[in-house]
Amino acid sequence: QIVRRPPPFAFALARAKPIVDKTIARLAALGAVACGSAWADSAEEKGALRAQLAAFEVELLRFKEHERVLEDRVVDLESAQRRLAYSADELKAWSISNNTAGVAANAAALADLASASDHTWLILCGAMVMFMQAGFAMVEAGCCRAKNVQNILMKNLVDVCIGTMCWWSLGWGLAYGIGEDENNSFANDAQFFGHGFTEVDENGKFTPSNTMVNWFFQWAFSSATATIVSGGVAERVQFTGYAIFTVVMTSWIYPVVVHWTWGYGWLSGGTDYHINPTGFLDFAGSGIVHMCGGVGALVGSVVVGPRNGRFDADVGEAFAPHSLPLIVLGTFILWFGWYGFNCGSTLAMSTAAKGTLAAQVAMNTTLAAATAGLVVLMLRFAMFRKYDIGGMCNGILAGLVSITAGCGNVECGSAVIIGAVGALLFQGASSLLQRLKVDDPVDAFAVHGACGAWGVLAAAFFDWGTGVDYFNGWNGWECVSNDDGCIKGAFGEAVAANVVEVLAISGWTAGMSLAVFVPLRLAKLLRADDETQEKGMDEAKHSPSKAYVMSY
Repeated sequence: QIVRRPPPFAFALARAKPIVDKTIARLAALGAVACGSAWADSAEEKGALRAQLAAFEVELLRFKEHERVLEDRVVDLESAQRRLAYSADELKAWSISNNTAGVAANAAALADLASASDHTWLILCGAMVMFMQAGFAMVEAGCCRAKNVQNILMKNLVDVCIGTMCWWSLGWGLAYGIGEDENNSFANDAQFFGHGFTEVDENGKFTPSNTMVNWFFQWAFSSATATIVSGGVAERVQFTGYAIFTVVMTSWIYPVVVHWTWGYGWLSGGTDYHINPTGFLDFAGSGIVHMCGGVGALVGSVVVGPRNGRFDADVGEAFAPHSLPLIVLGTFILWFGWYGFNCGSTLAMSTAAKGTLAAQVAMNTTLAAATAGLVVLMLRFAMFRKYDIGGMCNGILAGLVSITAGCGNVECGSAVIIGAVGALLFQGASSLLQRLKVDDPVDAFAVHGACGAWGVLAAAFFDWGTGVDYFNGWNGWECVSNDDGCIKGAFGEAVAANVVEVLAISGWTAGMSLAVFVPLRLAKLLRADDETQEKGMDEAKHSPSKAYVMSY
């Protein structure tokens, strides 16, 4: 606020005024003395007058010096006043200009900090999801026989390496790549081989973008999908045939599923080519990742056929897991990595809302896993009167898969129910496949396929939106809304979209998997021969011939 004040030099003149008045009074007195000297009679009087005149001359010189100093000070103060003599409008404009610049600078700094936080979050969570590959490898190796461990570990390594090249070359472009045209309903057709991830001007200066960090995070998910299939066909599939299927899964089957859903394809919410205004909800991929991989594993296990002797009457424990410690270790690794899988699907960590949502996701994930593990342990004990640690591990994984779709939009009590139901569905699906003599060594379909479908449906049924009319879904803490407020009927639209998601992903994955596995089986590139199965993949195909030496 501008405050009007007297000119600065006025203060100096006011302070000098008493000195000037005093000097003028003394001059008047000396003038009177000088006038009186004309009639001074004695020499003493004349001497005294001369002394007074001399003192007057000294005082006059001092006054003139004071006057010169004051004049110089007045000049300086007037010059300073001219420099500070801005109008109120000029000062206001200067203040606004400087404040605007400061706000803009602070906003830019905050945007940089938010971007750095989000990048750090996604890179960390993506690395945790990638580490889940070690968990898959340990679980699958432990569930199978020792003579095939090297082959199983190699397939898991190949999944990651082949999946990486396929996701870079084709997968990302089909799922997320948007060129100059608008987003497509079925699949996209841009950014293949990383093209267009960065922009470079004529001077060679790069413009950074968020594409690379999103590519990295989504790549970790694509590799996990292919690895799920590995468990379903373990111990009797040829490496060549499996590698071909991995290429198709990571460059075509899975990317198309991703585009339909996370890539804002036809299953997402909208009013253009979308299924309905609300759309599907699959927060971290119960259907998109796990059900897709589980259905592929089911088709593969059916087409490739069971392991030799698997369902013979006198099979005994010939096909029992060879290493429970590996299974337990792998389960803990997967459980740990699942926090990157689910919590990382917030896709950001730069606001308080995102932070609290990630915490809610972590809590729900933990509760569902623990509940399902305990339910399967008790259920197996009731069935066999013995503790089944391997079954408990698969129960934990079933709970994790079941909560993955709805971990961001259900309450903690609902998470417990979802985990418990997932455990029952896992046990039912596992028993059914064995009755049908479908050989799934790691229960890949029971864990990922059946529980993945349940997780998608549960995400809609247990949404924490008010009543059975409103729906929160992707909004997390808030309802799906428009300008008029919360949208009525959104709950029904979400349930319908999620049912269609289960049917669409299952049908697409099953059809495409059959189109790959059947020709490979006919070409004798899929199933290992009887001699190789009898020897074991390690001895027949690998060097050294054993993963490790078992001694008792």
